[in-house]
Amino acid sequence: MTTGAGGSQAGRRSRLRRLLQGTISLAVVAAIFIGVLPRLASYQDVWATIRSMTWLELATLISVGIWNLATYWFVLVSALPGLTIGQAAVANQASTAISNTLPGGGALGVGVTYAMYSSWGFGAQAFALSALVSGVWNNFVKLGMPVVALGLLVVFGDVSAALVTAAFVGMALLVAAVVMFGLMLRSERLAERIGEFLGRIVSAMRKLLRKPPVRAWGEAARRFRTDTRHLLKDHWIGLTVATLVSHISLYLVLLVALRHVGVAETEVSWIRVLAAFAFVRLISALPITPGGLGVVELGYAAALSIGVDASVRAQIVAAVLVFRFITYALPIPLGASAYLFWRRKRSWRKAPARMVDGTPLAEPAQPASWARIRPS
Repeated sequence: MTTGAGGSQAGRRSRLRRLLQGTISLAVVAAIFIGVLPRLASYQDVWATIRSMTWLELATLISVGIWNLATYWFVLVSALPGLTIGQAAVANQASTAISNTLPGGGALGVGVTYAMYSSWGFGAQAFALSALVSGVWNNFVKLGMPVVALGLLVVFGDVSAALVTAAFVGMALLVAAVVMFGLMLRSERLAERIGEFLGRIVSAMRKLLRKPPVRAWGEAARRFRTDTRHLLKDHWIGLTVATLVSHISLYLVLLVALRHVGVAETEVSWIRVLAAFAFVRLISALPITPGGLGVVELGYAAALSIGVDASVRAQIVAAVLVFRFITYALPIPLGASAYLFWRRKRSWRKAPARMVDGTPLAEPAQPASWARIRPS
């Protein structure tokens, strides 16, 4: 009886938390689109700019946008040997649609991806390894792009103190992340110590929330090191190239959108676009709204509008909204279709596989210790 009452109370808290999160997200989105963006540019001017685009320009943009979507499928394939391009497309589009529409959608998207991978024969260990490694590589690129952008701005003499500060912060985080990751891969004992250290930090944070501590993070880090070394031994080049291409492709969608609405290179250079893209990508990592809705639009519009007149600001806001429609809104119906396809595509279904030396095998097995970390 006590367990049922506790479970009911926890369920109510969870629903209340989701409701509060959804309300805050909606308020932030409304404040940005109703109160802030119109101060940068009139929506009437923005709409007139969008309507002036030709069908060829729109078709080009959509083509670049679809290419951008497809590039991340190769990241997933590189991070999980045995996954096909078709499966990567279905899983990625479905999880992206959920992340872009629901508060806390990132976690729900991970759950949907895990369900799909499991149905295709990949066990918890394979899923966790691919998610962690692809996430690490994505974060390396996110942290590295501001550094590259700063270097280009310095070379071409278009840099401000704020950008220098932000880039140095990004550089410090990148170096720290790379060093920690490298230490984990170099030594089994160091990996175990780092896992225990991170476990203590997470446990302390959970204690503030009156949640039990985590356990076995040292053992998990040691096992993660072993499997990661085997995976990267044969796939690190493909994973690195695919991740770089994916991020650069997204940047190109923004650049093409700006040029197609009429923002010239002399008004906003490609280097400034790259700098704005790199820094807003860091901001968008914070789960304030689903898919960064509103926050990302405001970040791009504000960063790119510095030092330009009102007519160019309208073009910039128009380009940002078109860019976000292609990269944020377009994946939603594609993701819904992908999810329905997964439900019907029974021929892809297999029993979950186990991993040996970073490679999925055919027979079922229980997840490895590092893939099933849970509170004690």
